[in-house]
Amino acid sequence: MRLPDSYRRFYRIHLRYALIMLLFGLLVGVAFQESSKKLPISESVPAGMHIESVLALALVHGHAILIGVVLPLAAIWSLHIGLILGAPPLSARSLKWTTGLYIPGSIVSVLLMLWKGYHVLLGVRHGTTDLAVLDHGFIFGNHTLRAALYGLSHTAMAVGLVILGVALWRTLSREASEE
Repeated sequence: MRLPDSYRRFYRIHLRYALIMLLFGLLVGVAFQESSKKLPISESVPAGMHIESVLALALVHGHAILIGVVLPLAAIWSLHIGLILGAPPLSARSLKWTTGLYIPGSIVSVLLMLWKGYHVLLGVRHGTTDLAVLDHGFIFGNHTLRAALYGLSHTAMAVGLVILGVALWRTLSREASEE
């Protein structure tokens, strides 16, 4: 089976991204473990506050693996299975749109989670135990910027995946022309 050039490009970009995010996700897991050790459960930070303080950072590891590794690999596998089943290749344009929206959106999303995780953890370590105050101060206290960053990053990821899903769904109903 001859792989279209647009698929080769898509596979290469998404596989490299998955490998980078796998390393990043593992390093974030180690950083979380080491950082959470610096905030022991104590009289000033009881068990419940400790969990609240480290939870956002703890979630980054799993989200980095899911968003950065599992979903890109699933996209590659889905495209390849479509070809194996005899569906015609997706257009290069739809693959470019998917890549151009999904990868930047996922990077921003994971970095926002990392930023928030360390914002809360370091805030509590430095004596701010009111989580509402920490939440209010996140992203320089600018709630409009916060909403825009979260909204745009998640929308970009979702639209990228929808483009891929719809394009793949449409091609699965057609048979590839015999070459």
